Amino acid sequence: MRRRHHQNRILLLAVGAFFILLLFFTLLFRIFSDDYQAIHAVEDFYEHEQKGDFTDSWELLHSFMKDRWTKGSFIQDRAHVFINHFGADTFQFTIEEVEEIEEWRMAKDLPPVVKAHKFIVIQTYKGKYGKFNFMQEVYVAEEHGEWRILWDYN
Repeated sequence: MRRRHHQNRILLLAVGAFFILLLFFTLLFRIFSDDYQAIHAVEDFYEHEQKGDFTDSWELLHSFMKDRWTKGSFIQDRAHVFINHFGADTFQFTIEEVEEIEEWRMAKDLPPVVKAHKFIVIQTYKGKYGKFNFMQEVYVAEEHGEWRILWDYN
């Protein structure tokens, strides 16, 4: 009887260890998945923007986007439009993942990115003109091992 009880404990421990390992590898796979990393890049970008930290949000842009503005003009434009014109110190945002797109182009004159993730970002402002929402399609593509932000110019 005692031996059988010991075997049941070992079996229970083995099953428990299996489920812990399964949970660990599932979480690990999710953290390193393209979907997770892509949405994390969008979250990081808009968290910097919320704080008015346009220098760090600029760093998260894809090189195609950086070719459109200098760092200084991007920072100045973002602060001018979103803080000065809207009269809002910050905003809230929501992100909705829409789809994954292969061979997506930011603009007709640029080469396609191999794979992009499309998101809809809604920024909610409360400013001098009342409460309003700003909706934008945001794309994320991998560049040199990092996930970077793109906008559609087609």
